[in-house]
Amino acid sequence: MMLLYHLWLSPFCRKVRLALGEKQLPFKMQVEKVWERRDDFLALNPTGECPVLVDEDGNRICGSQVICEYLDEMYGARPLLGTGAIERAEVRRLIDWFDRKFYAEVGVNLVEEKIMKRFLGLGEPSSSAIRAGGRNLHIHLAYIDWLVDRRTWLAGEEMTLADLTAAAHLSTVDYLGDVPWGDHSEAKDWYARVKSRPSFRPVLADHIPGAPPPRHYADLDF
Repeated sequence: MMLLYHLWLSPFCRKVRLALGEKQLPFKMQVEKVWERRDDFLALNPTGECPVLVDEDGNRICGSQVICEYLDEMYGARPLLGTGAIERAEVRRLIDWFDRKFYAEVGVNLVEEKIMKRFLGLGEPSSSAIRAGGRNLHIHLAYIDWLVDRRTWLAGEEMTLADLTAAAHLSTVDYLGDVPWGDHSEAKDWYARVKSRPSFRPVLADHIPGAPPPRHYADLDF
């Protein structure tokens, strides 16, 4: 069985978990406290970052996008990256949008400030960073509104890794109760469709000790 080294509120680890779920691949998870810089883990991934996937043959694959593309090449008939060069380019563009832009503008300012600082003992959250994250979140939700008003899913007519990536990032912010769903009905409807998929159920079952999610977090009809 595959083994995934992960962190609970890492959107990159959640993205891989969702991809594994969509491929219906059994796997085990091991929480890796990357700040401890364990020698055994650094031997797997010298960057010291999660996620890392070790497959049935002992091969190690590092990095969320690398892992997801590996899974798409190795398993399952329906590709998560889409079909055709144009569709795959759009899927990859949106993946980059959320993995890079959303994470830097929203995830770092909200999840990193509110949760990681607390667990790592790095002081009080920055109120200015949290305000910036909230403002930026509206911009990204408006973009999702715009996309799903014109398409069935983010990248086109089929659910792809772009949807899983965006939902993984939003799920970490939603765990904090910080997503203004009432202001973005199209984004809310899209997220409800993604979180209703069987692959999402384990993510919705996550509970961080000492930091429980809001009541609506696991509610499919929120």
